[in-house]
Amino acid sequence: MADDELARGIEAFIARETGASAVRVSELRRLTGGASRETWSLDATIYRAGGAETLALILQRDVRGAPKELTRPMEFQLMKAAFDEGVHAPEPLWVGDELVGAGESFFVRRVDGETLPRRLLREDVYAQAREALPEQLGRLLAQIHAIPVEKHGLTSLPAPPAGVSPAVHEVERYENIFRMIAPEPHPAFELAFRWLRQHPVIAGATAGVPATARTLVHGDFRIGNVLFGPEGLRVMLDWELAHMGDPMEDMGFICVRSWRFGGPKPVGGIGDREPFFAAYEEAGGGKVDPERVRFWEVFGNLRWGIICLSQARTYLDGVSKSVELASIGRRTAETEWELLELISS
Repeated sequence: MADDELARGIEAFIARETGASAVRVSELRRLTGGASRETWSLDATIYRAGGAETLALILQRDVRGAPKELTRPMEFQLMKAAFDEGVHAPEPLWVGDELVGAGESFFVRRVDGETLPRRLLREDVYAQAREALPEQLGRLLAQIHAIPVEKHGLTSLPAPPAGVSPAVHEVERYENIFRMIAPEPHPAFELAFRWLRQHPVIAGATAGVPATARTLVHGDFRIGNVLFGPEGLRVMLDWELAHMGDPMEDMGFICVRSWRFGGPKPVGGIGDREPFFAAYEEAGGGKVDPERVRFWEVFGNLRWGIICLSQARTYLDGVSKSVELASIGRRTAETEWELLELISS
């Protein structure tokens, strides 16, 4: 779709949502990154009888054929719940499926900042952010896990069946995905599945040990989804993998080596585990179990490797022509190497 056609579709959509007499879109540009959706930045001037107002917006919409966990309306509702609870999340404005040539889409208010992890790790202007972010993220995660899902009508979020441990559910779910999509054998993944099934987190659950309490889990909690400034955290992005589960899952995922972007420290390449854990606990997030976090770190590496296979398979099967999806498949080897390191140490 040409940009001008998209702009006209956006104008008509916002006019319907706001009751404006007219809407004019300017500065429309597609942002880089994101294999499963398109992200656009724009300014929208909304004309009403009392005058005009210009809003700085972000539009996100589905890439056709790309896998997704949540519908855009559900993700929109989740972000609204987070924003209303005072969490550092984008402010959601409108959601719908009426844009020309698009699937489900939603708009949020644009927040200025940076998202590229390598700039965070290397540029002097972000030295203060590197110091502040590990503790800021610990506090943020405690807030996310405390969002009351029933209050905000989020009980339909993906969740393990009643009586099933989140760890058992997630390992079985991703093993089923792996069996369906793997185009060739991956012995490192087989070893990782065996290690996870033998770990006390799962062994205890299958022996009838009570599972940990379930909370809202962000599901993609990593530095690459943080919008930051020189002072540190501004908002947390990409809520599309949220579900109900073990809160330690998020704490393990941010420690996955792929999300360190070459940084030397385990928490997003910029922080040590202890201050991150302490900030989480001090913010009311409950006691951190380091061994449980280690389980989820191993699972997180395995999960990301399987997602890499899945995205490459989308290209190989002809569902999408995105070269980015095809190239992500190469990163499977990174996760295999890290899994062998983790389960042998």
